[in-house]
Amino acid sequence: MEERRIRRALVSVFYKDGLEAILRELHAEGVELLSTGGTRAFVEELGIPCTKVEDVTGYPSILGGRVKTLHPKVFGGILGRRGLADDREQMIRYEIPEIDLVIVDLYPFEQTVASGAGEADVIEKIDIGGISLIRAAAKNFRDVVIVPSKAEYQPLLELLHKKGGTSDLEDRKWFAARAFGVSSHYDAAIHDYFVR
Repeated sequence: MEERRIRRALVSVFYKDGLEAILRELHAEGVELLSTGGTRAFVEELGIPCTKVEDVTGYPSILGGRVKTLHPKVFGGILGRRGLADDREQMIRYEIPEIDLVIVDLYPFEQTVASGAGEADVIEKIDIGGISLIRAAAKNFRDVVIVPSKAEYQPLLELLHKKGGTSDLEDRKWFAARAFGVSSHYDAAIHDYFVR
């Protein structure tokens, strides 16, 4: 069933609640964690080592946090096809680390609209990096597990308890389907805001 071992995970979430059990399980399985800003601080407060994404990319978070993960070393690590010799060779040549699990959620766009916030605040809650990570990881479900929202935390935890740090193709495809559901709902909400 094309089993894949999770060796490295990118974790970048807006909401941290419910994440601790997953982080501890991943750490126990020897998974290297990569993260940004507030999520990285949260991971380290738990006493779990965490590599800064900027240490991988060589770039800091820029433009007021609008650009953190949008970099070839991050997206190459997610989109690289493990079964393709050319992809593997390029990942080695450009020092792109394989990323086997992506845990991300999206800025609370709908909640911000519902709160009556002004247009500038609403626009800032249109997630770019998160939605891109979700789509990239879901596209490469043959190699990557994508956890696109808090709703998938429990299924991931169950997977980790049942199979340790491994997943099979059926598992990864299930998470990918959830991911495309999350992304399509999010984009529909943004579209609705612009045409209302």
